[in-house]
Amino acid sequence: MRKARGLTQVELARRLGISASYLNLIEHQQRSLTASLLLRLAKEFEVELSAFDAEDALLPDLAEVLTDPVFGDGPPTQAELQGLVDASPELARRLVKLFRAYREASRSADELAGRIYDDHQEVGPTATVLATEEVSDFIQREGNYFDVLERKADALRSALGLPTEDDAAVTRSRGLLEPRLVEYMRTRLGIEVELHGQRKRPLTLRRYDVDTKRLSLAEVLPDSTRTFQVAAQYALIEHDELLSELARHRVLASVGGVRLARMVLANYFASAVQMPYAAVRKAAVRERYDIELLGQRFGASFEQVCHRLTSLRRPSDEGIPFHMIRVDIAGNISKRFSASGIRFARFAGACPRWNVFRAFLSPGVIRVQTSVMPDGQFFFCVARTVQRAHGDYRVPRTIQAIGLGCKAEHAREMIYSDGVDVDAVDGAMPIGITCRLCERTDCEQRAFPSIRSGAPIDEHYRGPSPYALPEP
Repeated sequence: MRKARGLTQVELARRLGISASYLNLIEHQQRSLTASLLLRLAKEFEVELSAFDAEDALLPDLAEVLTDPVFGDGPPTQAELQGLVDASPELARRLVKLFRAYREASRSADELAGRIYDDHQEVGPTATVLATEEVSDFIQREGNYFDVLERKADALRSALGLPTEDDAAVTRSRGLLEPRLVEYMRTRLGIEVELHGQRKRPLTLRRYDVDTKRLSLAEVLPDSTRTFQVAAQYALIEHDELLSELARHRVLASVGGVRLARMVLANYFASAVQMPYAAVRKAAVRERYDIELLGQRFGASFEQVCHRLTSLRRPSDEGIPFHMIRVDIAGNISKRFSASGIRFARFAGACPRWNVFRAFLSPGVIRVQTSVMPDGQFFFCVARTVQRAHGDYRVPRTIQAIGLGCKAEHAREMIYSDGVDVDAVDGAMPIGITCRLCERTDCEQRAFPSIRSGAPIDEHYRGPSPYALPEP
């Protein structure tokens, strides 16, 4: 949070009334946060105390890890898990990291065996650590808000003679962003931007040649995506050192993780250029977070708007704390972020009752869902499929689903809650994180038994699933 707000250790230490050396020890986990210091930090950053509870996210991850069959029967109790997290959080983190490496190694081995069996060809080794997991952790820990990138994006718009505050003015000028940015890159950086045809480079969407200083973009890209890609490349060139500084984070342990984080940060910058914070925040509130309308106003896609809404985390000027998830039709989660408090499965399949999966049943239509977790948390979510087509008729279309949600207490701020009884918990869809952590034995879509109830298979009883408990 300090880095995201552009503060040095010296400056933050001065505001907190402690020495810079003491703050440095805290940041490197050599000193604990006292209650009084926690209160001062919460006040300084204008956030809830729960924002500093890193172990709050660690506990469900550890619970999910220790439910895996590799650890045998009899999973630890909630008290035992909490005791481990409280006594040795770093050990718990390393256990989660080790399990992640194990799962990826197992997956790679299975893929390798399959390819050898099917194709009888040699293949090289694959990495055991997913860079995407590191970057997801990085974005989650930073709250998906980078103030320094917001300020740099506003500065670029000002240099291009484009508004940043008034959303109506931003909407009127949206068609000027790409040509002015292209001209700015040519005159300031000596970079020429060109379009290439589908047949010349069928798989390339964006390519920058450092030697010739030419940026080539696919002609088939929609206007919103083309503008976004130009802005992202500008960030990678003009703010190279800043992106590297932001990517120096302890959760980014691999080279691939750092590189992917730089790309994600460049995309964050591009989003902020396309949809400046103050303008999109005002429009979002006034239009009640109508995603498709905001996309039309700012010349952005449905997914781009959803991403931007999750980043409205500026202190004293926050939007709704959203969670966002992107999945494909096979159930793979390719993006996730949660400011709402909802938990996502990291090592197993997610709950099929989530409306983001049901969105595939009605492509292009926004689906609304109120849902309740086993612990009683109540959420309001919307989901819609998105389709990408980067080529001619012969190129396959990519279909994914985007889910955007919040706690039910914020639902009325969204236009999608009109006509929905957001207070009716009884009418909400009962959902969970993943089957092994969910205690709902009456679920007809349960794929695995819950660790809490074990595998109560009764050959003389058949309920909604093979793992349902017999009714009394």
